[in-house]
Amino acid sequence: MNVAVINLKDLGKYTLKILILIGIMLLLSNFLWGTENNVFKKIKITNIEMSRLLSYGSTILSSHEVSKATRKNRNILDLQLAMFTEFRILEDTSQNNIVVAEETEKSENTKVDYNLPVMEKTTVTTETISDRNLAENYNLEHSSVKIRNKTDYELTAEMLNPDVTIENPKNILIYHTHTCESYTPSENYNYTMTGNYRTTDSNYNMIRVGGELSKYLTEKGFNVIHDGTYHDYPSYSGSYDRSFQTATNILYNNNIDLVIDLHRDAVGNGDSYGPTVKINGQRVAQVMFVIGTNGGGLEHPNWVQNLKIAIKIQAKANEMYPGLFRPLILTNSRYNQHIAKGACIIEVGATANTLEECLLSMQCLANVLEEI
Repeated sequence: MNVAVINLKDLGKYTLKILILIGIMLLLSNFLWGTENNVFKKIKITNIEMSRLLSYGSTILSSHEVSKATRKNRNILDLQLAMFTEFRILEDTSQNNIVVAEETEKSENTKVDYNLPVMEKTTVTTETISDRNLAENYNLEHSSVKIRNKTDYELTAEMLNPDVTIENPKNILIYHTHTCESYTPSENYNYTMTGNYRTTDSNYNMIRVGGELSKYLTEKGFNVIHDGTYHDYPSYSGSYDRSFQTATNILYNNNIDLVIDLHRDAVGNGDSYGPTVKINGQRVAQVMFVIGTNGGGLEHPNWVQNLKIAIKIQAKANEMYPGLFRPLILTNSRYNQHIAKGACIIEVGATANTLEECLLSMQCLANVLEEI
């Protein structure tokens, strides 16, 4: 008579493994094929590099969990299961980056894009706009470039002379420290704010503006990396620390000198301030360089070169589109601009500007950068 001996401990282990496997298969099947009430149905994964996925995973998982996942042959599933409940990962229009956004409902016209006027480079006429604007504030002028020097540095003629060559001028990094900044809703670009002139919807925040600049630069033969990582969500505090990590990781693997941290001006907080200029009859949001120094005590050996490059770009813009740029601001803060020899902040409009006005200004900025 044969007697079968059952090891209850082993049976329990095998049962648990089978249940886990079934659960994973159900999750994956729901994700791939979807169900009517599937919480994952709005998640889209496209062209995710493993190194980038692990980087995003680290914002959710502990360092121990990431290390554990890495040791297990960089098991993508460990990271996916933790990420799906918190984030949606989308591929931006340039197909060069991953955008991480809060899972939110979108308005019906979110995916609608409107045909904007083409901003020409020749036969340009400009007109000063007084409404929603402030008087220019500057204390120094070099050639055609107005500068508001908020530091204790006495800027010499040599420091202001744009006698600088941008290495690899066709390679550009665009990223956003304050990604969720947004603008006054308009008829064509209407949205529901998830903060005070802020939104996690990438169709209406700085990712959309950066995508427009990236699109036009790419059409002109530039090699653009547009990174849409959310650095100010879910926490605004520490945004610059997180954007520093993002930018330096990209620069480590790419030969890039021109680095643009694209913002919206935070001055004012309503529909009363939206710096604008008319170009060929179109209302276009004004833009502004913010250049950091080591005046705050942090090491920053590149700041004079950064300043020279900004002056060079703004001087060209003043030739092509007078009034597009507001006076350049030089500050004591470093703003992560020590990471490259051509790093800068460019602020596009303010809260009272519309997205249309900002998208048009990105056409103009792309035309200017093509001529540098």
